[in-house]
Amino acid sequence: MVWAWARALGGIGLLGALLWQVGSGPFLAGLSLIDAPALAAALAIGALTTVCGAWRWSLVADGLGVRLPLRTAVAHCYRAVFLNATLPGGVLGDVHRAVRHGRDAGDVGRGVRAVVWERTAGQVVQAALALVVLAAFPSPVRSYLPAAAAALAAAGLGLVLLARLVPHAGPSRWARTLRAAARDVRSGLLANRAWLGVLLASAVMVAGHLATFLVAARVAGATAPLSRLLPLTLLALLAMGLPLNVAGFGPREGVAAWAFGAAGLTAEQGVATATVYGALVLAASLPGAAVLLRRRMRTPLGRRETAVRG
Repeated sequence: MVWAWARALGGIGLLGALLWQVGSGPFLAGLSLIDAPALAAALAIGALTTVCGAWRWSLVADGLGVRLPLRTAVAHCYRAVFLNATLPGGVLGDVHRAVRHGRDAGDVGRGVRAVVWERTAGQVVQAALALVVLAAFPSPVRSYLPAAAAALAAAGLGLVLLARLVPHAGPSRWARTLRAAARDVRSGLLANRAWLGVLLASAVMVAGHLATFLVAARVAGATAPLSRLLPLTLLALLAMGLPLNVAGFGPREGVAAWAFGAAGLTAEQGVATATVYGALVLAASLPGAAVLLRRRMRTPLGRRETAVRG
């Protein structure tokens, strides 16, 4: 509970600092520029990324023995995206779908681990693609990439060495955790052709998020070439992984303001772009609100009251 409040307050603090630096103009200007074609593009891209996320989740869940039909996964993912976009922290929707699926499958632990592993796989693919894109195009962080790559390599090597040092047998907690993690990776991420589906779904999702960001940049009036905008939008996208936001707003706008300003554009345009992106993502997640409403209407009142009392 304390950490949840700290994250929310951190997001509010970031937004307050941005408002003090650039004022409310870029936020309001960005929202006023959104038009029907941008909304239609966001809905189409959002549908693609949501289906890919559901497919990735289904592959991992099936590998862990908690089968999840794709159609069910799509509905749960839409609901999770909507909750992530409207609630503080940006992860509560994923927590909800993990626990809900685990309960439905009769194994909450495996249900939660399925979401953790599929999200982890997505973050790894995003980080790898980020290194490639940021190395290929000029960006404010290009000079720091060798150090970042070395740090990531060292961290990976450290994890491998730690896995070798920790005993694989025996009743210790470390040994049990390591064996469980190794089984999950083999069964959920590397089994049969699952790894290819996970990789493909993750790559398409990253491309979809970047495409939405580029649409937002054009809507906000950015006229720079794509080769210049792509690394900037990718940096803002990476900032969304920080759990310090209010309904998705906070780090994304701060990093966009810095990145656009450092690249010779303006901080105001960065804030406007990130604000438009947040609004487009919220619009693309609205089918998730329909999923929530439909489930609430189908839940008997007695069961709803029992759940509230429980």
